[in-house]
Amino acid sequence: MRLENANIVNVETGEILRGFSMEIESGKIKLLEKFTNFSNSGLDCTGLYLLPGIISVHSHLSVTYPFSSTDESESSAISVLRALSRARDALLAGVTTVRSVHEINMADIHLRNASESGLVEVPRIFGAGRALSTTGGHGKGQGCLYVDGYDEFFKAAVSEIEKGADHIKVFISGGIADAHESLEGSQMTLNEMSAVVDATNSKGKYVVAHAANSQSISLAIDAGIRSFEHAYLLNQDTARKMYKRNVFLTPTLCVTRCPDWMSSHRFTKEQIDKAMEIGPIHLNSIRTAIQEGVTIVAGTDYPPGEPIEDTFVAAREMEFLVDAGATPLQALQAGTITAAKLLKYDSLIGKLEVGMLADVIACRNDPLSDLSSIRQIVLVIKGGNVIRNSIIKRDIGN
Repeated sequence: MRLENANIVNVETGEILRGFSMEIESGKIKLLEKFTNFSNSGLDCTGLYLLPGIISVHSHLSVTYPFSSTDESESSAISVLRALSRARDALLAGVTTVRSVHEINMADIHLRNASESGLVEVPRIFGAGRALSTTGGHGKGQGCLYVDGYDEFFKAAVSEIEKGADHIKVFISGGIADAHESLEGSQMTLNEMSAVVDATNSKGKYVVAHAANSQSISLAIDAGIRSFEHAYLLNQDTARKMYKRNVFLTPTLCVTRCPDWMSSHRFTKEQIDKAMEIGPIHLNSIRTAIQEGVTIVAGTDYPPGEPIEDTFVAAREMEFLVDAGATPLQALQAGTITAAKLLKYDSLIGKLEVGMLADVIACRNDPLSDLSSIRQIVLVIKGGNVIRNSIIKRDIGN
């Protein structure tokens, strides 16, 4: 397959190779060369901008709305089918890789295994299985594992890894899903956090933490946690500590900036009001993180392929990063190469270079000049397979 006469965006340097062709073979990028003439079997990409497929590192594919409708006793088949629908939406939108950070009934693991067996075509999935929470802690009623103390957290983490988890998610603080839950303080002790880190280190995995505030984040950094979600209340000192310890932050700005989406998905008025109240504080927290050089990755919390404001959630999240002070290039990096580094998979995904997996999306305008260009993706290729083609100029050959 050849993609001909395209503009290829280098998301590491911000350079654009204008008028280049890409040859794809056996699911990988075989060749990048200056365009000379059209072949009989290539795809005319004149004027299009090619980017790596989007990577969303905070996804919940099996989530139900409203949260109160979650049935912890539902069958695995129902959970997986719901996750499959969300995963297909994401792939068609241009999200070629997702990191799931808690699914009921380990739906992400089952779906990942089905995909790797060739049964379904979905984004590449890095799954957490079930998240770990303290008894009565954040995530209660959502199909998590509820444990307390070093030994229980250690055993629970090892158990999820042995069942196929690529990483372990923990809830170390409250959140905004429960309108009456505090965002302050920590719901896990340093000892409990250390147990999960010890368990993951012993298996070559890592820990990702739902974390609302600076106190819990600082404690978790001391425990060795390397990936943090949300950071609604983040101060400068903790942001500097995050930078110095080279940890990753997924802001999930969508969850405090999209009241219409929340209303259409049956969030309660109290939940929406709390999210909107936190919204300006959350945005300032992420602005502080960006100013202090914290490594930012893009993730949505909401299903990444869901429609929102004339685009899809994963694209909107990257636009919100620009609102928080990121450049368009930094926002693109957060959803491509930097996300791939978090997943420890950057040797294969996250950029368009020879030898990389052919995860490719295309938009009509330069996303480095105007990030809103990614609102309308016209071509999606995952691992060399054409998932969606809205170009309709020439036929794609083999």
